[in-house]
Order: sequence, then structure tokens, then C-alpha cells
Amino acid sequence: MKETVTRRIRVYGIVQGVGFRPTVSRHATTCNIHGSVSNKGPYVEIFAQAPEAQVDRFVTMIREQSPKRAAILKMNIEDVENPEIYKDFQIVESEKTKGEIFVSPDIAICEECKEEMYQPGNRRYLHPFINCTCCGPRLTILDALPYDRERTSMKEFPMCQDCAHEYHDPEDRRFDAQPVCCNNCGPQVYLAERSERGRDAVTYARRVIAEGKIVAVKGIGGFHLCCDATKESAVELLRTRKKRPVKPFAVMARNEEAVRRVCELSEEQEKILTGHQKPILLLDKKEGVSKLAKSVAPFNPKVGIMLPYAPVQLLLFQYDDGIQMPDFLVMTSGNISGAPICRDDREAKEELSHLCDCILSHDRKIRIRADDSVMDFYREEPYMIRRSRGYAPLPYMLSKAWQGQVLAVGGELKNACCIGHDDRFYPAPYVGDLEDLRTVKALQETITRLTALLEVEPELVVADLHPKYNSTMVAHEMELPMIQVQHHYAHVLSCMAENDCAGPVIGVSFDGTGYGTDGTIWGGEILYADYEHFKRIGSIESFWHVGGDIASQEGFRIAVSIIGGLVREKENAKNIIKELELCTEPEANVILTMAQRHLNAIESTSAGRLFDAVSAILGIQKSSTFEGEASMALEFAAEAWQKEHEAKNKENTKNAKNAENVKNAPNAKNGKHTDVKEHEHIFLQTNAIVWQMIEGRRQGEDVGKLAYIFHQLLAMEICAACENVRTQKKCNQVALSGGVFQNRLLLELVEKELLNRKFQVLRHHLIPPNDGGIGLGQAVYGMAYLNKKKQTDSKNVK
Repeated sequence: MKETVTRRIRVYGIVQGVGFRPTVSRHATTCNIHGSVSNKGPYVEIFAQAPEAQVDRFVTMIREQSPKRAAILKMNIEDVENPEIYKDFQIVESEKTKGEIFVSPDIAICEECKEEMYQPGNRRYLHPFINCTCCGPRLTILDALPYDRERTSMKEFPMCQDCAHEYHDPEDRRFDAQPVCCNNCGPQVYLAERSERGRDAVTYARRVIAEGKIVAVKGIGGFHLCCDATKESAVELLRTRKKRPVKPFAVMARNEEAVRRVCELSEEQEKILTGHQKPILLLDKKEGVSKLAKSVAPFNPKVGIMLPYAPVQLLLFQYDDGIQMPDFLVMTSGNISGAPICRDDREAKEELSHLCDCILSHDRKIRIRADDSVMDFYREEPYMIRRSRGYAPLPYMLSKAWQGQVLAVGGELKNACCIGHDDRFYPAPYVGDLEDLRTVKALQETITRLTALLEVEPELVVADLHPKYNSTMVAHEMELPMIQVQHHYAHVLSCMAENDCAGPVIGVSFDGTGYGTDGTIWGGEILYADYEHFKRIGSIESFWHVGGDIASQEGFRIAVSIIGGLVREKENAKNIIKELELCTEPEANVILTMAQRHLNAIESTSAGRLFDAVSAILGIQKSSTFEGEASMALEFAAEAWQKEHEAKNKENTKNAKNAENVKNAPNAKNGKHTDVKEHEHIFLQTNAIVWQMIEGRRQGEDVGKLAYIFHQLLAMEICAACENVRTQKKCNQVALSGGVFQNRLLLELVEKELLNRKFQVLRHHLIPPNDGGIGLGQAVYGMAYLNKKKQTDSKNVK
């Protein structure tokens, strides 16, 4: 008789709420294993008792045949001495245990549930909350771990007899599915402030949309504002009501076939589009196709598009009421400008009533907000712009033997906090811009709920260096030891952490604005960094940021200021400004005077504002109605020209590689990188590049060509600066981060040239390069600081 062994297997990762325990039970039956499986909260614990070969096969099946939505991050296996004798294999009740915790994000509806929902004979026919172990809400309904029904917002809905039978049947695909329910026992949809419920509510909402009006729809993580995306009048109505002139709206398509009719869709993009996260994908519009209203994404070659991920969204497209619905619906976040996404009826009535014609809600509570994730693609790989539903709060695990618990409050814009526990870092769902106190409150709620879920009691809170940020205020109110991290250093750290690189690295941190250690505005920085320190090695050439926050919206102000710095003779500067039609003569006089006298002006190296200024100089866009609009327009003009002139790019590459021959602007700094000594600040020759843009525009050169050359010359300056730092520091790794690197053309040009020069390039993938990613960088710095402090304190005690 073969000798029996007993092993304890602990499985860490996304193994709760995905049908992991019933799958383990089925594998145990296949391998004739006796023992048990239980959910401990931080992990799933399995006891396996059988001859060794059978146990080994069982372990292999767990690893290789886990549920579709599970993600095993690690398994610990150990022999059990003096084990109890098991007579069968059982799924035992969950127990509360401290340790490593992994919370599943919300999961889009699966194909099996979708099929059942549209079967007339099925008891869940047209059920707005259909789900199983492979799909449905997770994070947004969770109160506490372990993930069981009584610790979710579904505890308010007792299961009917049929649902309870499925829930307790190990052979059923709804076995242990915590949100399981049906039309008889689950939540209900209804119209807020009206009497319609259930079917009548869905039909009413569909009719309102079909008539060209607007509906607020409660989904998994919050409300959306929804209208017919093929009807220009409906989209314009939404723009007027929401006071959003041109910022693109997200679109939800009926199905994948509809997406293909309006967008280019690669194989890799298709996998994400139809996968279980279902983010908004930024896809290239098909040329000559006009099925979407023009005002969905005006002046933009891309459109943000996603597929339905919640059952109620599918029902808006297809129902048995005879109403003809379009294949595309605008599905934009349900909030007013600057506020967080609404999550309950009170917020929806207060903030959305004047924006919509009815509110389609439901009575399942949303415990934590989760806006839609937004993803671009770069080199056929995901390139995250906003990380939220479907991805947060999946952790990043670093190869560091750190111990401790920290909280990073994130940035002021695109806020997403981050919690660090030992070597694991949990970026929270996107919260938004903290200019609005409602968003500040939403951040505080997110912090409270996530720290409770992850069982973290922070020893340290980390914030941005800016003393007046609301995020810094939130950190102060935590009444914990607080440290502050320079904004652009946090960007570089976030890129390092995503790539599990401890450094040192040459950090290229290009974004809008951040508070510098010298009290000026930074934004186009070359840093030398590791997890504990950074040194500012270089930057773009500085200019005077005139007019405070208004200059971030009116790029022509930065353009006028830069021209005033390049052409010291005021009348000559005014003539150039007039020739470029940047602003009126009185406006030019005021801006030039303010810059000259340093009135309401601060020295800046903001790369984002540089892009805005060049956009204005080239006559592409002088001002912005939303963050980054003018810079995006500059990128789109460059990409359009590049696409039309692929055959001529060799000649322009030659121009870029001879960047030192660019005609130097009057009064520009002498920035030859090869002449820079180790302790001198490296200045990228951006004044000379701007001057070339001015001269090119005055001489009537093609604006698209100039926009492309601007990107090319800036990329070459970045690479030359990195070459200089490599010579000084003997460092060959470059980390590219900051919101400017959402610009795929700049990213491509920089990365390609760095690789040609044999650099190792780190860039972002599933952590945003913009301010939505700096919470991770802050948390990593906080953890490194905490562990170094503990080591120092320990040595001092000895």
C-alpha cells in the first residue's frame, strides 16, 4: 500500500469570489484526495491527504486549472506532521485570519450569464443582476473579508430556495457565488422620483434614450450619463447640460461587431475589449465612417469605447419591449465637473437631476466607487490611462524584504491613493481631481474602506511636496507621522515600482506642473534616482509661468512669455506675437510686463506647458477647455503628418539627428550636452526648438510637419541628456514617466532612440504615467523610508 502524505497548501492571489473553493473540491474528487479547503481571508488554505503522486497531481491541477477569473500569485506547500485523518474532502466555513490580502476587482458579465439572461424560459430571463462565480461585482459590494455574502451589500437580499440550492451545490456554477440572486430575491431596478420599477423602469429608460434624451444609469461602481451616441442632437444636449464643450465622451457599443464598424481593432485590443475587465479602450476611428455623432469625440482621431459589463447595460441595448435602440450609447461618468462619480440616489438626485431626464437606479448599495478604467495601446500592449474598475485594487509585489504599513494619498489631479503592506502595494480605484471638496471626501472614504479591507494600520502617511494641495491636507488630518515626496520623483518611482526595479535609474519625468524643491514649478525633469534618493540632473529651459492656473488653460500666455524671454526687445516681441496671432496687443503688453517684472509669475520648467505653448505658436490650439487639450491637438497634428509622409521620414530623422545645428534663438542658453560637467545642470535646448517653430510658422511651413519636428527634436534632446547622465553616473537604465508620456508619438521617438543607444528602457504598462500613478511611487518611497528608519533606530538602540 502506497504511503499517505498530508500537505497544507496555502494559495495567495485573487482566489476569493471566483469559484476557487468549488474548483479545488472538484480537483480533489478527480485525484481522490481527502482533506478540506477553506477561505482564510488573506489566502485559501487546503489540506490534501493521499498517496504522494495523487497529491502532486492535485497541486498541479490547482496551478494549471484554476477558475477563469482567478490569479494565483504564489503557493506555499508544507508537510503536516501528526495530521488528523480525513474521511472525505470538504469545503469548510470561512475563518478570519490576518496576513497577505488580495481583493478581487469587479468582473464583467460572463458569456454563460449573458446567454441565460436572454433565454425566455430561464428563471433569470432579463434579470438585471445575473451573475455567477465567474462574473459580477466584487470590490464595490465588499464590506470585509473573507469574501462571503454576509460581508457584502448583498446581505440585505436573502436568497430564495432555488438560489440557495445553487449556492450550496458544489456541482453548480453558482456554488459559493456571493452575489447570486434572481428576479424573485435579488435587488430591483427602479426610476428614482417616479413609480416605475422592474420591467417598466427599464422600458421607460430605453424609450427616453431612443427619443434623444438623457438617462442617468446606476451600474456596478457608480452612475453613468447615457444618451444615443449616433444622434448629434442628443450628444449636443448632454454637452450643453454638462458644460463640457469638446472633451471626448466614452461610448458603449452593443457588441464587438459594432465596434469593428467604427474603429480599427487589433487582435490584442480585441482580447482586452471582450475580456473580463472591459475597460474603455482608446481606439483609432475608421476613416470615412460616420455612424457616431461628430460631437462624441470632436477633432480627435480616437474614440474611447467599451462593451457592456453589467447586465443592466446589456438590457438597455436589447429588451423585449419592441423599442429600437442604437448600437452605440454615450456612457460617461455620472458626475458634475470636478466631483466624483455619484454612487447612490441622494447624490444622483442632487447632482444629476438637472443633467438628465430620468434616473434608472437600483437598491444594491455600492460600498466603494469604481469609475471605468481607460486604456490606450502602445506597441500592441496595454498602456493604462486611468486604472480603476476591473484592475484596482490588484497589488504590485516588489522583490524587497520590506516590512511595514504605509498610506500614500496620491496626487491632486487624477487622484488614486495607494496602500503599502510589506512588499505589496495596492493602488486604489481612481477618485478624481481634488479641487472639489466632494472629491476630497470621496478620497477619505476610499482610504477608510480600503485600509479596513486590507487590514492595514498605517505607520506613516506620504503626500506630495506641495504645501497647499488638498491631498496634503488629507494627509495632515490622518494624525500620523507624515513625509512628503517631490512630485516628479514620485512619477519616476511609480515607473520603477511597476517594473520592480530598485534602481538607480535616469528618470525622465515630463508632465504638467509639480512643486519643486527650490520653490519653482517643475515639469520637464531629468533625475538620477533610486527608492531612497534623487538628484535633479537636468531640465528643459525655464520660462515664466504667468497668470497662475489660467495659464494652464490658455497656452498662448505661456507662448507670449517664452517669446518675451527669447526676444528681449519688447517691440520686436510684440511684432512676432502679432504675426503669430497669439493674442491682442493689450493682452501681449500685460503678459510681457508681468513676465518682465515677475508679477503673478513663477519660474517654470513644465513640459506640459511647453507643449501648450508650441500648440499656440503653430496656430493649432491657443487654449484648452480641459486638461491637455492643446497638447493633444499638437500630438494629433504631428501624427497625422507622420502618417501622410512615412516615406519622407528618413530625411526628417536626419534633421533631428543634427539637432545641434538648429538655429539658436536669441538669448538661448548654451546647452551642448557634451560640454556639461558633472556638477552642472543639463539644460535641454528647448528655447532653440521653440525658436525653430516660430521661424517655421513665420515662413509658412507645413504646421503638421513642424509639430512632428518639435516632437522629434525634443526626443533627441531627452536622449542626449540621458547620454550625458550615463557618462557621469555609469547608469544605463532610463525610466520614462509623467503625463506627457501619454503622448505615444513622443514615447515612441524617445524609446526607439534610447534603445538604439543601448539603454535599458523602463516604461509604464498598467500603472498610468500621469498623476493617477504617483500614489504607487509615494507608497514605495514611504516604505523604503520606513524600513531605513527602523534599521537606523535598531542600530542606535544597540
